[in-house]
Amino acid sequence: MRLPRTDRGRLVLVLVLAAAVTVFTATVPLLRGWFDLRVYYGTVDSWIHHGGRIYDYRVPGTTYGFTYPPFAAVAMLPMALLGLRAAIAVALLLNLAALAFVLRVLAGRAWRRHGWFGCALAACGLALFEPLRDTFSFGQVNILLLALVLLDCWLLATGRGRWAGVGIGLAAAIKLTPALFIGLLLVARRRRTAAVATAVAAGATALAAWVAPDASRYYWTHAMWDTTRVGRLDYVSNQSLQGILARLGVSDRLVWAVAVLLVLGVWAARTRRAVAAGNWTAAFALTGLTACLVSPITWVHHLVWLLPSFAVLLRAGHPRLAGVLYAPLCTSVVWLWFDDASGVDGFLGSNIYAWITLGLLLRLPVGQLGAESSTLPRSSSDMTPAPSMAAPTIAHASAQPGPAAPPSGSTAAATGIVAGPGLGLTRKASSDPTGSTRPTAQNPQSSSRPASS
Repeated sequence: MRLPRTDRGRLVLVLVLAAAVTVFTATVPLLRGWFDLRVYYGTVDSWIHHGGRIYDYRVPGTTYGFTYPPFAAVAMLPMALLGLRAAIAVALLLNLAALAFVLRVLAGRAWRRHGWFGCALAACGLALFEPLRDTFSFGQVNILLLALVLLDCWLLATGRGRWAGVGIGLAAAIKLTPALFIGLLLVARRRRTAAVATAVAAGATALAAWVAPDASRYYWTHAMWDTTRVGRLDYVSNQSLQGILARLGVSDRLVWAVAVLLVLGVWAARTRRAVAAGNWTAAFALTGLTACLVSPITWVHHLVWLLPSFAVLLRAGHPRLAGVLYAPLCTSVVWLWFDDASGVDGFLGSNIYAWITLGLLLRLPVGQLGAESSTLPRSSSDMTPAPSMAAPTIAHASAQPGPAAPPSGSTAAATGIVAGPGLGLTRKASSDPTGSTRPTAQNPQSSSRPASS
């Protein structure tokens, strides 16, 4: 398929794609009903207005409560001044602003060269990305954390390293997973920046201990280690190494520990190469991939940490590979093995997001990249033909990844346009925090526990 060369043709194509994306988002994946945001809001409301304790709160009718470190609750205190609907509106705006910043950092200056057409194609691609859809629909904080971490990436890449470390430190104090980026700073021999990040994380944690001493004591001595607060490790949404092993029936923690050490070894070696080449985006992308793999729980919506990897692929001149890997992440294909992940097909299909993450860790280009390199279609009349955009918009029909891949213009990392997945839809939201197109699990995951952070 050749992309249209006239503005009228491009407008028609964008409208058709936008309509297809809207229909897909409104009918195929269930909306999450702001479930995690309701956990945050209910916790803060109970704590401030009703004298409740942070880790005792449960969403009415469920067993799910607040499981982030105490500083996260302190950071969310402004919600006590708002009603639930206002809190949802503010969360949407914050997520959209964070997404715009993330894409601006990942695209660099090149985004200006692609015009409205390239940006519109990218927005359609972003709206299909399942981890991003779920982050918005759950009311999750993943994009905000990614923005904090990439702020430090931008500071390091632009020679402003003396100010770096604050973003990573704050992110690590809110959830546990971003703490691996302190390890990245140590691998890169940025000891001062690592010290700043550690000091900020420790300071934020100390602040929370001063504001809520009982909650802090309970979290670090009990809640953090209480595995019953997680969901099932073998739940299909868990796309980590632990999830793969659990679905295989392997419960030996030693096997998991060995797998984690191997992945960390690959990460350290490849990250050093990226830093040596001055490619901080690749170094941060590799760390995000590794964090998803080694965390005991990596729910699907945590995979927004893969977005920097697609930016690296695009800027390295691999748009087709980016499309091939991006397309399955838009299809909710893993849910086909919701009930039964046995057999070869279950081993391959139920873990496909984890395989993509592992493949990116092993093969992501880590050499020096030009800051202006990009592959989005430009808006000028001499634009060269690009691969078809049709495949990712129809792939949902069978919940299987389509045979064709989206072009680079559909991937998240190459533009600064903001996409709001799942917004403005009137379909009834799922009351199940892990709602999918499959039957409800007996113990579905709550996306806001510390082990999955």
